[in-house]
Amino acid sequence: MDITTADREGKIVLSVTGRVDTSTAPELEQAINRQIDDQKRQILLNFAGVTYISSGGLRVLLATAKKLKNPGDKFGLCCLAPEVLKILKLAGFTSIFAIYPSEGEALAGW
Repeated sequence: MDITTADREGKIVLSVTGRVDTSTAPELEQAINRQIDDQKRQILLNFAGVTYISSGGLRVLLATAKKLKNPGDKFGLCCLAPEVLKILKLAGFTSIFAIYPSEGEALAGW
């Protein structure tokens, strides 16, 4: 799994590629937590390159959503592959997270 970070006018976009599974989920969690520790509390995960997410990855998303629930905080996902979206739907997570078709649409609404 690879993660690249971009700051878009104070909004952090983490672009993730590869599989988010039990072995890689801690790396994603660390990348997110570094941003939160730096007081970056508007975080968008661009999952255009993610082909699979496991329960370990879902746990990271849920933990992040719990951390980013103060006024002014934003957390969302964009560019989900159909397989990843299906997993999120089956887990009942589509009602928990803001999910956007594209990075531009997500950031425009923030």
